[in-house]
Amino acid sequence: MILKKKTFYQIHSIDYLIYLPDKYYNDEKSYPLVLFLHGAGERGDNVDSIKKHGIPKRIEEGVHFPFITIAPQCRDGIWWSNSENINILEKLINYSILDLKVDKKRVYGTGLSMGGFGILELALKVPSLFTAIVAICGGTITNDLGGLENTPIWLFHGEQDDVIPIESSLLIYKYLKEKNKNIHLTTYPNIMHDSWTKTYENKEVYDWLLSFKKM
Repeated sequence: MILKKKTFYQIHSIDYLIYLPDKYYNDEKSYPLVLFLHGAGERGDNVDSIKKHGIPKRIEEGVHFPFITIAPQCRDGIWWSNSENINILEKLINYSILDLKVDKKRVYGTGLSMGGFGILELALKVPSLFTAIVAICGGTITNDLGGLENTPIWLFHGEQDDVIPIESSLLIYKYLKEKNKNIHLTTYPNIMHDSWTKTYENKEVYDWLLSFKKM
């Protein structure tokens, strides 16, 4: 199905795009849910700009995914990792789980750049929320990473990134590699900030993400 615009009403309403798998209305089964967080360049009040990169872009290109996707839009002048946004995102996910046919054991998160920071921060603040996450050219402003020790994580980063240095992902990986058996880091030698195009075009990333299911 195509991406459709919806609005989630909280203290500050937030617009988001939603994608439902092709057979969503024709069967009774529940589906995995993936939260996608865009980068800083797609902030604002034009929700269609989210389609510029990542999973929404792939859907617009005609790719059919076996999971529900929700892709909210961040307001101008604020980051996803802002505490107010973290609270809204948690509520949006919980609302979507109740409103849609979501498999509660298979809720995933991914984001690029500012969205990579947002996904990591959300997973830190609410460790029970995600089954697994993929963070691309992201990082965290939090020193205590204990909340990520039990969440499967795959980090991606371009080695030549001149916007968010690769050290942002390296520090997370080095801290967690002895504590989290399901943390992985993939680096791209000749790529700068755009490490997301190659990542979101890689079927293995989705296969890895969907391979995890909560007990």
